[in-house]
Amino acid sequence: QVHLAESGGRLVKAGNFHELSCEVRAVGRTVRDFTLGWFRQAPGKPREFVAFIEARGASVGFADSVKGRFTVATAPYKAAFLLQMLDPRPEDTAVYYCAVHQGGTSFYDPKGYAYWGQGTQVTVSS
Repeated sequence: QVHLAESGGRLVKAGNFHELSCEVRAVGRTVRDFTLGWFRQAPGKPREFVAFIEARGASVGFADSVKGRFTVATAPYKAAFLLQMLDPRPEDTAVYYCAVHQGGTSFYDPKGYAYWGQGTQVTVSS
């Protein structure tokens, strides 16, 4: 069983650095043991992939819409998976979710993820 809890959602000004955190709790395992993804859902739109980090940092990947503007990292001392928004824009406004990849699909496909967090709202003002 894995428990995820996102935090850090709030009103953010466009262009200002902002960081989201996903606390990852699993008995006997650390955050670096998992392949983790960030997804987001804006009102009236389907949930979409944002970024992933493969277990032990083997690789990372980003949606084209955030490439070069967002980064991801793990912070094992906090048992956290971080989404760093270097240059947020109003179109990034959404509820952001983290999830654990369980296999069977690519890291970009939400169907391959389980143990979703409850989400955290980010609103980017211009």
